[in-house]
Amino acid sequence: MTVPAQRVRRRPSASGRVLPLLLVVALLAPVAFLFVQTYRLTDDDRELAVRERAGVEYLRALAPVTEALVDAQSAAVAGRPASRDALDRAVENATQVDVRIGDQLRSHERWAGLRAKLEALPEKSLTDPEAAYAAYGEVTDLLLALYRKVRESSGLVRDPEPDSFFLQDGIGRDLPTAVVAAGRLADLSALAAGRPADTRARTQGELAEVRVTALGSAADLVADLRAAVDNSERTDLGPNVLTPLDTYQRAVEALAAYSAPDPRSRTGLADPAQVAAARANAQSAARLLQPVILDQLDGQLADRIDGYDRDRWLAVGAVAAAVLLVVILIGVLLAAFRRARQRAAEARRAAEADVEEPAGPPGSGWQPPADRGVPATTGAPGTRISPDDHRLLQPAGTGRDGGTDRWGPFDAR
Repeated sequence: MTVPAQRVRRRPSASGRVLPLLLVVALLAPVAFLFVQTYRLTDDDRELAVRERAGVEYLRALAPVTEALVDAQSAAVAGRPASRDALDRAVENATQVDVRIGDQLRSHERWAGLRAKLEALPEKSLTDPEAAYAAYGEVTDLLLALYRKVRESSGLVRDPEPDSFFLQDGIGRDLPTAVVAAGRLADLSALAAGRPADTRARTQGELAEVRVTALGSAADLVADLRAAVDNSERTDLGPNVLTPLDTYQRAVEALAAYSAPDPRSRTGLADPAQVAAARANAQSAARLLQPVILDQLDGQLADRIDGYDRDRWLAVGAVAAAVLLVVILIGVLLAAFRRARQRAAEARRAAEADVEEPAGPPGSGWQPPADRGVPATTGAPGTRISPDDHRLLQPAGTGRDGGTDRWGPFDAR
């Protein structure tokens, strides 16, 4: 009986082994691309938010400088002696902030020029109220220009969120302009009372221009803050901002009423004392509103930075999970390749053994061709028949001499 040889499994080719690994590794390419894009965009947005927070810090340092400068201007125009302690402290604090973050905001040059003007103010002859008004007006113009520079270099003017955009516009443009213009309105009202009658027309034109600037900036501030509240998803913005905003709005309305030209007066101008008192109330309301806006804006930027950090960590976690899954898949494929090679090797060795030493089924009596001259064993396993007993196994009719005896006619009996 013929026993078929065991079929050896076909060994996979080199390309068949490498192709799955290449496909697995290729899965990492789109994941890596998405990670790089997400990380880059998140990094850009985060860098903008960090720079905006630096701008908010700089604006916070400029607020005391603005208030102290307006007060010093009013004192100089009125001819009153005024202490420069508040202005000096505000300037020193702003200088420290500029030293720390001025490189990031590119504000060193502008602040150096403004500080030189501020330090030179006491050296000027301020006995003339008109000269004092002109000198302080030049310095306040430089201060407002610094506000614009900080907003532009920090990226606040390009803030992508509507609520924070309106907040930065109100605190970086509207409120400083309104405070400076209100101070100028009160000081110019005081100067107008002492000017000659032939300059009254020019004085009224200047007062109208300054009044429009002060009231227009205040109205823009109110509009910006209400738009920020309407477009914000934060529940704490409205309650925190609207109350001081209402106080400021009432103070501005009083300033508008007291600064309006009075046709009943001899000069047709407003009462300087009432304008000065209304300006002081408006500035006091602005002092309460200012930190509220700055805190809200800074809090929104801080939350935005935290969100970008979470997005970056999520992206890193997703990539790490993808790499881990790919590593596990590669390990499974390599283990499968090793098992397949091991089975193929075992099958090959078994096939070679069957070819070298074929054997029949147990008890069949079949022997390899090379052993056909040796009688098969009939005894128990392991028992061999000696050569002397070969005669016992000879077929019937064979004689002792190995010849063949024919039967006789009477052998049947």
